[in-house]
Amino acid sequence: MAQFFINRPIFAWVISLLVLLGGALAVQNLPVMAYPDISPPQVTVTASYPGASAEVIEDTVTSVIEEEMNGIEGLRYIKSDSSRTGTSTIVLTFATGTDTDIAGVEVQNRLKRVEARLPASVRTQGVNIDKTRPDFLMVVSLYSPNGTHDATDLGDYVDRAILGEMRRIDGIGSAQLFSSTYAMRVWVDPKKMASYAITPSEISQAIRDQNAQLATGELGSLPSPSNQQINATILVPSRLSTPDEFGNIILRSSSDGAIVRLKDVAEVERGANNYGSAAMLNGQDSAAFALKLSNAGNALEAAESVKAKMSELEQYFPEDVEWVIPYDTSIFVDESISQVVQTLIEAVFLVTLVMFLFLQSWRTTLIPLIVVPVSLIGTGMGLYLLGFSINMLTMFAMVLAIGIVVDDAIIVVENIKRILDEEDIGPYQATKKAMKQISGAIIGTTAVLIAVFIPMAFFSGSVGRIYQQFSLTIVLSVSISAFLSLSLSPAIAQGLLKKEKEGKKEWAPFRWFNTGFNKFTDTYMTNVKKLFSKTGLWITMAVFAVITAFVGWRFASMPTGFVPSEDQGFIVASSLMPSGSTRARTLELTKKTDAWFLDQPEVERIITVAGFSFFGTGQNTSITFVNLKPWAEREEMRNADELAGAATAEFMKYQEGNTFAFNMPSIPGLGNSSGFDFQLQDKSGVGTQQLMGAAYQLIGMASESGKFAEIRPDTLPPAPLLTFEVDRVKARSLGIDIGELNNTLQIALGSAYINDYVEGQKVRQVWIQSDAETRSTPEEILSMQIRNTQGDLVNLSEVATAKWTEAPAKLTRYNGSASIPLTGNGAEGVSSGEVMMLMEQFAENLPKGIGYEWSGQSLEEKVAGNQTALLFSLSFLVIFLVLAALYESWSVPLAVVLVVPLGILGSILFAELSSMANDIYFKVGLITIIGLSAKNAILIVEFAREAQGEGKSALEAVTEACRLRLRPILMTSLAFIMGVLPLVLATGAGSASRQAIGTSVMGGMISAAVLAIFFVPVFYLLVRKIFPRKLKHYELAAKGMEIKDD
Repeated sequence: MAQFFINRPIFAWVISLLVLLGGALAVQNLPVMAYPDISPPQVTVTASYPGASAEVIEDTVTSVIEEEMNGIEGLRYIKSDSSRTGTSTIVLTFATGTDTDIAGVEVQNRLKRVEARLPASVRTQGVNIDKTRPDFLMVVSLYSPNGTHDATDLGDYVDRAILGEMRRIDGIGSAQLFSSTYAMRVWVDPKKMASYAITPSEISQAIRDQNAQLATGELGSLPSPSNQQINATILVPSRLSTPDEFGNIILRSSSDGAIVRLKDVAEVERGANNYGSAAMLNGQDSAAFALKLSNAGNALEAAESVKAKMSELEQYFPEDVEWVIPYDTSIFVDESISQVVQTLIEAVFLVTLVMFLFLQSWRTTLIPLIVVPVSLIGTGMGLYLLGFSINMLTMFAMVLAIGIVVDDAIIVVENIKRILDEEDIGPYQATKKAMKQISGAIIGTTAVLIAVFIPMAFFSGSVGRIYQQFSLTIVLSVSISAFLSLSLSPAIAQGLLKKEKEGKKEWAPFRWFNTGFNKFTDTYMTNVKKLFSKTGLWITMAVFAVITAFVGWRFASMPTGFVPSEDQGFIVASSLMPSGSTRARTLELTKKTDAWFLDQPEVERIITVAGFSFFGTGQNTSITFVNLKPWAEREEMRNADELAGAATAEFMKYQEGNTFAFNMPSIPGLGNSSGFDFQLQDKSGVGTQQLMGAAYQLIGMASESGKFAEIRPDTLPPAPLLTFEVDRVKARSLGIDIGELNNTLQIALGSAYINDYVEGQKVRQVWIQSDAETRSTPEEILSMQIRNTQGDLVNLSEVATAKWTEAPAKLTRYNGSASIPLTGNGAEGVSSGEVMMLMEQFAENLPKGIGYEWSGQSLEEKVAGNQTALLFSLSFLVIFLVLAALYESWSVPLAVVLVVPLGILGSILFAELSSMANDIYFKVGLITIIGLSAKNAILIVEFAREAQGEGKSALEAVTEACRLRLRPILMTSLAFIMGVLPLVLATGAGSASRQAIGTSVMGGMISAAVLAIFFVPVFYLLVRKIFPRKLKHYELAAKGMEIKDD
């Protein structure tokens, strides 16, 4: 093929320009995101049952829905929460690649089958299905700088004018309001009701009857008289809209004109529809809403659309209302991609310097410099066809590919230049001769690199998605590079390169470099020849055996992980007060934690939401989103993990309650904290108490080990429960209807939704509840009155008694079993893999009937670890088979694959020196090093085979290969090392991931280059000595020569 394009250089240019054009057009249409769709898709089912306890919700709502969901195709695991605040949340996680639209339809169909079994109040509120990711994309806050508007004003405006606009944005899956909207609140006074002998049921029915919009029909509706001249809709206005109108609802009237109105027994106001949460921006009351991405949403595009829409809506805001985004994960995405692009440019520059240093001519340097952008941009066409995006994984692969794709072009121009310098022929003949020598090596190295990366593309799940992004990106770029090296590079070279004039004065730096390199070459040849003696061979192989054993031992003992923790520009703090704490007590704690955060130099702004947290919801919970200053301003300050650790240590001193600060997972969608996700399960019905006891036993063992920085239940502690035990026999004897009793208690103690009213253009809700004073103590509640069947009023204390107990504030189930989620982090220097192993060991000592499962990011880490052996085994096997096919030999490939431990040695040593774990990026780096180590070995083995085929002995052939291939091996290796150096020295957003992959491949490349030039010749000699005749037989067969059996 090379000979064809040497004769047709314009044809080579045309094809290359088409590749460049196609890639450039494709790149313009590629979406940009931090990570591809790695996290498993989720469908969330939420239901509301106001006033119900966690146990009631679990029994009547959660378990009913959860049981019906089992068996949905592609369902991976189910996690559900039942909260004392009256909410049920069921999260169904599906296998990666599942179509969430189809899954959502199946969930909806199954929900319809059990809807009739749900309580009436739940059906009235409605059961929601969301196909969104579990983590927040951003939090937007509205505030009133001068205090003109209170939190409810702001929350109502957000609900009325903004949330609908947000939900219509492409890529936004849901919008959650952390504030209240307005509703008509009817606060009934039990004492006034008693004085008029009116019950809560009568009030509820009166509101329903007198606040209703009736469809009263038409004037002249068909059939009508033949002489009917007009047709019109009849309207009887009966829906109310103001507190005064509601206050005038008639509850009772008599024939003498006496009227009891709603305002006589209740206070009616335009209040908040719920008091469950409140948002504070930097300590000031505000309204906030959180946005989640849809499963197919693009973070950058969605975030930009949200900001653009908010800027557009800003002109319609009321006076003294402004907005800010205190929590925005898209900033990290944008900054990370920008940093990787900068790294890419730096890598190209450093690689160019290496090429210019070795090739010492702008002409020879220009050829690889042309091939690199064509290969990288052309790869964009393949990414587009595969449905990939521009993300951190594909960009990492591009950075690695720079050092790989330039290798082939360097090998081509270096060999052409060498022949031009050593032989008396012109550029055209030199190019033809050079390509004849190295075409096989280029094809072989390309085949090996493709072979080593292709198996990664066939792994499934979230880990498989990561491997696919890396492997296929590199395969595409390497394939294009190999084609260009066999077409464009020789086509340019034969026209651009010239024979150097004799006596031309060298530039001083080049002269010094050449002198030094020639001395190094002489020293190298002297030493490598010593290894070819019998003693040298034995010593070399003994050292190799020691290295291999060391590599195996250190690899097995390396700390493991999934992906490194990243400084994403924010942290999260979650507070949990003692059970039964009120909102006022929780706000006292958040004021102290907020003040501490605002005093830290790294913090730009914070937003705190009371009543909501990742633990659960309730008056004793809160969550704070801490937005940090830009990375460039924090270079000398603490990173996110360090700040979170300092915050947690500081908050442990606070006596009011517990506050934990933590970093979020690096890959979105895999949980709500960067720690492990351990689900402790009741597998045999031992009960909540024993399960909780086992959880604290496990926490105690973990704390005593000293390996954990923190470990905690990711749930709410049991909460006080006031139980009213009704004597049903006595109630019946007093003529009290149990249904009436239940209805009275629900309205008085809970919050009963009646119906809707219209205010302006917004439909709002009407709620009835006892006023705060009458439900503040058990005695007040027991003094309430219920009407019996005779029309008399009976005190609740006559038929019921109150008793204080404890009950779960939140009940969690995982895959159908009651569970307690535990989360935490390892101490400094302890990897996530070691922590997970310890948790499994501790769990073996728990009582019988207690089991466990991993979830979220921890589950993905387990899957990744289990696939490691298969991944490396496949890579070795495929490389060996490809080489066997290329060399038509089962033994020569051994001289190549034996070099692999030498490259892995450097990766392990550099990772350990940098305190890095054996995570996904390290594994990708090892696969890359396996291919590159083999590539260096092929350069020597291929030349040695060619020389031996020309009649030279194995010793002569390998000696010549060492001399001729030393310069290109060191040049390509140094080019690759310099290409990944910006990754190793990375700072700013996403730097932890860049450092992780850069460190492993740089260390591996250094050891592979330094050791391979000594060990590969020995491997080749040994293989030739052990299998001399068989190898010659296959070589003759491969050349098409007649084979004569001895």
